[in-house]
Amino acid sequence: MHAHAERPEDPKRAMKLVIVSGLSGAGKTVALKQYEDLGYFCIDNLPLQLLNQVSRRALHSGDPRYERLAIGVDARESPSEIARFPRYLQRLRDRGIQTHVLFLRADATVLLQRYSETRRRHPLAHGELPLSEAIHREQALLAPIANLADATIDTSNKNLHALREEIHSQVPGGGSGKLLLNFESFGFRNGVPEDADFVFDIRCLPNPHWNPALRALSGRDAPVAEWLSHEPSVRRMIDDLHAFLERWLPEYRKQDRAYLTIAVGCTGGQHRSVYVIEQLARAFGNQYDQLTVRHRDLQSAPAPSPQGMEKDI
Repeated sequence: MHAHAERPEDPKRAMKLVIVSGLSGAGKTVALKQYEDLGYFCIDNLPLQLLNQVSRRALHSGDPRYERLAIGVDARESPSEIARFPRYLQRLRDRGIQTHVLFLRADATVLLQRYSETRRRHPLAHGELPLSEAIHREQALLAPIANLADATIDTSNKNLHALREEIHSQVPGGGSGKLLLNFESFGFRNGVPEDADFVFDIRCLPNPHWNPALRALSGRDAPVAEWLSHEPSVRRMIDDLHAFLERWLPEYRKQDRAYLTIAVGCTGGQHRSVYVIEQLARAFGNQYDQLTVRHRDLQSAPAPSPQGMEKDI
């Protein structure tokens, strides 16, 4: 007996389906609201076992409202169903449905602060289970979805406006043909940014940290910038990164990709990566009017603020 294969749907009646998931408190409600504003028919907390049935009925209803669907899936779903997510997703794609999986996350410390300020209950916090453990369990629970995400957004340092803008930019046509660039420095000892599209490792470059006069400064300070600017290998690295990005960024713009994060990392995220990011941002500043710079691990950078997210946890 041969297994029954799903038949692709009529390409003339193709629909777009976005599955929005993420950690509780990371902004999933904000994301769904944004998709709703963009004309998607949104359903939150739909049981996964109904996903194929609902998408099929929506596709054949003839109602144009259902040509674009956004479905919210989170920790309220049963663990056994979440474990089956890869199979549900493959069935959708086998039928020719354009499916995009978006996953939202945030640092545990940020999630703890958001919950403490709103005093809302975490969906996995039962009995005497501490909130920190509930967050840890949720990360493991949602791993089958997170591992298949087409896009991951880290909301640790985003307010409502920034998150809405990024969601809007990810929808084809939502960026109005403009490419939003985020240049980000980081330290490898604190982990790689999970929402980065490009990650460049520059730990091979000379390190100002070993110069006692420069150790307490950052890559934004003139003495460090001057020191690095006189290193031939630093100049070559910047030239190579600039040439690579100048060659390939237009290709992403052609594909209607509206948001890209370019991350450059050194050991601690204080000197080399900060300087290189500043140089790249300056070089591309005249070509892309929507450009942001973030130094994730810079000691002088302001602490992440949860303000603006708490109402939508």
